[in-house]
Amino acid sequence: MFDELSKSELTLYSILIFLFLENLVNLYLTRRQIYVYENSKEVPVELRDVMQKETFEKARLYGLDKANFEVFKLLVCDVGIATIELYSGFVAMVWARALEISGRVGLNPANEIHVSIVFLMMINLIGVFKDMPFKIYGTFVLEEKHGFNKQTPVFFVKDQIKSFLVGQVLSIPIVAAIVYIVQIGGDYFFLWLWAFVGVVSLVLITVYPVYIAPLFDKFRPLEDGELKTSIEQLAASLKFPLGKLFVVEGSKRSAHSNAYFTGLFGAKRIVLFDTLLLNKGLPDDSTLAEDEKGKGCENKEVLAVLAHELGHWKLGHVRKNIIIMQIQMFLIFSVFSQLFKYSPLYQAVGFPENVQPILIGFLVIVMYVLAPYNTLISFCMTILSRRFEYQADDFANGLGYSKDLGKALVKLHIDNLGFPIYDWMYSAWNHSHPTLLQRLERLKGAQKKDR
Repeated sequence: MFDELSKSELTLYSILIFLFLENLVNLYLTRRQIYVYENSKEVPVELRDVMQKETFEKARLYGLDKANFEVFKLLVCDVGIATIELYSGFVAMVWARALEISGRVGLNPANEIHVSIVFLMMINLIGVFKDMPFKIYGTFVLEEKHGFNKQTPVFFVKDQIKSFLVGQVLSIPIVAAIVYIVQIGGDYFFLWLWAFVGVVSLVLITVYPVYIAPLFDKFRPLEDGELKTSIEQLAASLKFPLGKLFVVEGSKRSAHSNAYFTGLFGAKRIVLFDTLLLNKGLPDDSTLAEDEKGKGCENKEVLAVLAHELGHWKLGHVRKNIIIMQIQMFLIFSVFSQLFKYSPLYQAVGFPENVQPILIGFLVIVMYVLAPYNTLISFCMTILSRRFEYQADDFANGLGYSKDLGKALVKLHIDNLGFPIYDWMYSAWNHSHPTLLQRLERLKGAQKKDR
């Protein structure tokens, strides 16, 4: 059979087969978790003192709805639409259309950079329309049903427009530069490409929290008081170069909670979601809705969460992830440099012979040719991430925050309707963090050792 197929057909069918197998695995694992949602009706023994049966049931139904939606989206987008696009040569059609539009808007159709920019904008716009029904349902039906959506339709529309515009402003010059570097870089262009993307990624990590994130959410300085003083003392004790403390009004978007720090060089920022703080950190809860009152963590629990986050910094997890990312990029660009002139790759997605746009080659190689490698690396990074999370928990325990961290984890789980029971295979494949029960068990073990 394979002797009768052309190289381009063999390439296409290989891509489709792996796409099918990968999604089949994801579907199988999700179905395993759905079985857990459907059959777990009792609060785990470890949580019976802190989690009410009603909350457990709400979390179970929330998880079940999300998992069923995940299956539906996987079948429609990752299997149905993706297969149709690949088999029909959709990407080649969009490229042909980009050639036409380039000429109409005064650009040069013979200039690959010009056409690549138009193609990028078209494919991104198409992506917005493909994703929009799922975003609308996820936000205004699923999240709304379970009490997490805080966005109005106007806020949602503005947010989507801003996201699209910011995405184009950032991606267009980067893609143009990538195509240009490949054109002029010679046989070792991948080294220049790696250096360029490495610098850009570090710049974006530095610039994003200062200039881009405020476009989407409102940040306010953390008010003076006991919590601010305690955070500053904790940072000073760890020699963490704290610059500013912010509270982000994430409650306008969602009721979910989080905390993080940003900055690679010099002073860093700590950002707390208002939903993390007890009563959103407000001294007067009269402005809060009834379902918002009493939610959030006490100051000691917030400090425990930050001790965990600062553990990531102290243990060098951020630096290690950046190094791994740079190694990954080098390997990807090296493979790209060896394969991007292979004509069957382009013919497999609908291009005629001898038409080999650089951007298309990059997308096909990264998304499809390297798909098995990407899947393997993603799983390895998931394992590493879980290891880092345990290490950060141990770090917080070493600072004496084990009990408060356990309380905070439970509170955040309850406030976010996190379901505490997971199928082990689903969790191992999908979760970058250990489950709540796994983390509580380890924290309890650490407390016993310290006694």
